[in-house]
Amino acid sequence: MRRLIPCLITLSLIAILAGCSSAPTGRYAVEKDYGPSASVDVSHVPDAVPRVEPKSRGGNKSPYTVLGKSYSVMASSSGYKERGVASWYGKKFHGHLTSNGETYNMYGMSAAHKSLPLPSYVQVTNLRNGKRVIVRVNDRGPFHGGRIIDLSYAAASKLDMLGGGTANVEVEAIDPRTWGNSSGAAVAAGTRALAPPDTVNSAVGARYLQVGAFGLEATAVEAKQQLQTMLPGYQVRIVPLQLQDRTLYRVQVGPVQLNANLAELVSRVEAAGYLRPHLVD
Repeated sequence: MRRLIPCLITLSLIAILAGCSSAPTGRYAVEKDYGPSASVDVSHVPDAVPRVEPKSRGGNKSPYTVLGKSYSVMASSSGYKERGVASWYGKKFHGHLTSNGETYNMYGMSAAHKSLPLPSYVQVTNLRNGKRVIVRVNDRGPFHGGRIIDLSYAAASKLDMLGGGTANVEVEAIDPRTWGNSSGAAVAAGTRALAPPDTVNSAVGARYLQVGAFGLEATAVEAKQQLQTMLPGYQVRIVPLQLQDRTLYRVQVGPVQLNANLAELVSRVEAAGYLRPHLVD
């Protein structure tokens, strides 16, 4: 009988640990988070750029259970649009893995959502001030407080919602195929005519490294000035893109060539805080 008691205790502990491990992570139970110890200017951080991606191998299991509640993952983000409360998460999770296995960067434009497939792209609008951002959903949450989306520190800062901690928002899914086609059509229609004479000076067939797309021209000009200082020898241009309801001011560096110098250029751009540079024609 004495031998059975330790065995029963051991089996009980194993069962408890197994039950705990079934939850994706205990971080979702945390009520409060915090940002950087000092204020960080993230105005230059570009919105996420929607692109067609396969579903992540991680984070798309459906249904899944967190804190005793079951959730289902949508088959597609197409047509998703919802209003509700947004929150944000920051330094407590900075550097830790997201639900789809990537590393969370609170200075990037990302978000967590309970049911959208990973990854997805959404536009989030702060209904109080009209500010909006585009983020890439690569994480699960939030799982408390009746909130519909958890934004990165950078995204929350650009929406001016850090102080209150939450905000009433509208979240609308973006179809990367449609978004990309609209961009291409706008370029083909003559983007050059939208810019001041000295804004665009592109060589035929040249490739540029796009470092960001900004909703405010002043922010794009500031980014251009910063990059011109740190990247002598490169042309830095602003290429406006007229969308249906707004203009995006794209900041591009180049012309660039597909050689070893490109990797160094990308590293320098990322070190300046522009986290998703990509090549464009």
